[in-house]
Amino acid sequence: MRTHLGSRERRWTVALLAYLCSSVFICGYSSAATPSLGSVTPRGGQRGKEVTFFFNGGRLSDAQEVLFYSPGFSVLKLEVVNDGQVKATVKIAEDCPPGEHAVRLRTKSGISELRTVWVGALPAIAEKEPNSEFDKPQKIPLNVTVEGVVDSEDVDYYAVELKKGQRLSVEIEAMRLGVTFFDPYIAILDSKRFELATSDDSPLNKQDGLCSIVAPADGTYVVQVRESAYGGNGACMYRLHVGTFPRPLAVVPAGGKAGEEVEVRFLGDPTGEIKQKIKLPKQADAKFGVYAQDAGGIAPSPIPFRVSEHGNVVEVEPNDTHATATKAELPLALNGVIDKPGDVDFFRFKAKKGETYDIHCYARRLGSPLDSVMNLYQLNGGALIGNDDAIGPDSYFRYTFPADGEYVLSITDHLGKGGPAYFYRVEFTLVQATTTVSIPKVSLFSQERQTIVVPRGNRFATLMSVGRGNWGGDAVFGADGLPAGIKLNAETVPAYLDVVPVVFEAAADAPVGGKLMKLTAHSSDPKQKVVSSFFQTVEFVISGPGQSVYWKVDVDQTGVAVVEEAPFKIQIIEPKVPLVLNGSMNLKIVAERQKGFTAAITIYPLFNPPGVGSASAVTIPANQNETVLPMNAAGNATVRKWKTAVLGVSDAGKGPVWVSSQLATIEVAPPLVTFNMERTASEQGKDTELFCKVQLNSPFQGKAKVTLYGLPPKVTTSDIEITKETKEFAFKLTVDKTSPAGQHRNLFCQVVFTQNGEPIAMNAGYSELRIDVPLPPKPNQPVLAKAPTPTPMPTPNKPPEKRLTRLEKLRLEQQEREKAGQGETTPPPKK
Repeated sequence: MRTHLGSRERRWTVALLAYLCSSVFICGYSSAATPSLGSVTPRGGQRGKEVTFFFNGGRLSDAQEVLFYSPGFSVLKLEVVNDGQVKATVKIAEDCPPGEHAVRLRTKSGISELRTVWVGALPAIAEKEPNSEFDKPQKIPLNVTVEGVVDSEDVDYYAVELKKGQRLSVEIEAMRLGVTFFDPYIAILDSKRFELATSDDSPLNKQDGLCSIVAPADGTYVVQVRESAYGGNGACMYRLHVGTFPRPLAVVPAGGKAGEEVEVRFLGDPTGEIKQKIKLPKQADAKFGVYAQDAGGIAPSPIPFRVSEHGNVVEVEPNDTHATATKAELPLALNGVIDKPGDVDFFRFKAKKGETYDIHCYARRLGSPLDSVMNLYQLNGGALIGNDDAIGPDSYFRYTFPADGEYVLSITDHLGKGGPAYFYRVEFTLVQATTTVSIPKVSLFSQERQTIVVPRGNRFATLMSVGRGNWGGDAVFGADGLPAGIKLNAETVPAYLDVVPVVFEAAADAPVGGKLMKLTAHSSDPKQKVVSSFFQTVEFVISGPGQSVYWKVDVDQTGVAVVEEAPFKIQIIEPKVPLVLNGSMNLKIVAERQKGFTAAITIYPLFNPPGVGSASAVTIPANQNETVLPMNAAGNATVRKWKTAVLGVSDAGKGPVWVSSQLATIEVAPPLVTFNMERTASEQGKDTELFCKVQLNSPFQGKAKVTLYGLPPKVTTSDIEITKETKEFAFKLTVDKTSPAGQHRNLFCQVVFTQNGEPIAMNAGYSELRIDVPLPPKPNQPVLAKAPTPTPMPTPNKPPEKRLTRLEKLRLEQQEREKAGQGETTPPPKK
């Protein structure tokens, strides 16, 4: 049994503490965020009313502004309670859409993580304990929103009075609140405890349920709320809407032409079909939704609704064969319902040879339970193309029509299911060039550095990603309407890359302030028309299996702000020499400190060109002003001049502050020389040589030092100097008699050149050294008398002896070993 807490204040205090802990765990909270926002409470408010929201977190004492992602909110008063809490009095407009709204808090020193608040049409009341027994429910009026908590094994009951024929609708916000993993179960029961309607998960609201009935008789009806597996904890908060509002499950058509008024039919409400006229926005809006509304109220959440460039065709039954297919004209969208099990809808239209369309079926993406299967046919002919699951359970394919003529498209459910809620919309769109801009995540599910925060007179850098759709080529980033005093510095994005560093710089006199805005990317070719959008995802609830995301929010803007001065700046000292393939470099970074600031500064590389690696982080120690970042280039690194930047972070006494360097140039170049190193062999205690041929790729001045690495223990050699004239050289290897025998691989050379007063270091060549154990002398072998040395004949000067190749050496060694093994001797003289 659960423990009753006795008061609303105590329960919500416990819930808030649990919320703060869970939000830190779930959302990948990072201590490097300034400021930090863990939660917003209460989780929602009634539209048309003033609501006091508390923003809870850390480093909030310099709060200046609440940034809402959607209209309908007016901040009347902003008060700092303490460094961990800010109080905002907010007026929610009468026409503010019910549902979820994203928000951030801006301070003088940064922008917080994204959180959400919920707006409803009904007044809120609190859950009152005890209400955990069916016979002792909490009595509530109709048309309220109950704010409650489900503890472990908790079941909450609420009783309402209904008249016969009166509608009762129930919808819960639980998992969608983004607090913790809370999978709710709701039910409507009559006074005899018979279930009239239940809901666990729903295609429309994911894990949050919704259900609705028409009362069969006058009397008391009970609403039950619990965790689906009878779990729960102090963080399992919910908002339960209970009232006479309509709660349909489908809408037809499921979209319309931007700027027009469209009449729709809401389906799935227990009172029957609801007709309503909807005025659509002038531009496409991926987050647009429609709300069923009648004399009983307005639905607490929308049904997603497509806003496009084209009008609608709605199916006319019967249309389950080619002959009876609903006629349409492209590019009108096709709308309908798979209204019974086994139903198949056909649409008939004309297309011209060479026309190419992206053909999308929108169903599950709009909250429909339909698992669509879509097929394209020639009229009265065979199938041309089909698809089941391309985008989740929704179907999609691209098709180029081979000839003028009539075609037929079919839609059905993969499992042969159907019903009033199985609605769909099929859109034919001409192939269009698009870009999607985003800021890559620092780590999985993290919100760290997902906004642009630039200290006055300083810089901030981030990676930006450009996803090209239906086009290729160089891209250029843009940011129209940046806050005053900020400018964007970015290099053109090559066609073969999709992520590059971008630096934002704020003037020393830039006013402190910020806004929500979109970052864009377009083709560098002005003739190439590209539609650009910005996309950012914030994951709120992550759980098993396999770190599944149960609730997330997608937004099309991010926060950009000028903040107060940072106590330090950092700069890359651009190298005067290139980073060559198979080479390394120490990139120098210096700091400029304000007087009195002595703390250590951690440096993070932001971007490494393809094939280039670096240390993950280095530190400028306290009271010092510089460090070096080790870098290296693989043999397949992309050769060109690259722009890069580094980030610096330090605790300025109030919390971590992030700045960046300028965009600096790093040149990746081919190697100056190439070595062809021969393999060599020796015996323990016997010296040898390792020969190397030099191929000059680019002339260099002066001498270069060559060092041999990878030698086994007790084998030594000396460095060698070469010039651009050197064609060949040899390392003299001294092999100790105790050097380990065997095949020693991975010998290579490091070559260090000096140009413009700076070193160029690179690795070159590869070789092996084989060390053998000497053969022991044969026992009892007689010693031969030494023959007298003949007097040498005078000979002319001979040319230098030709150096044997490695193969010739091996053959000679083998011959000598065979000869030694035969043990040739002189027979004894005869008596």
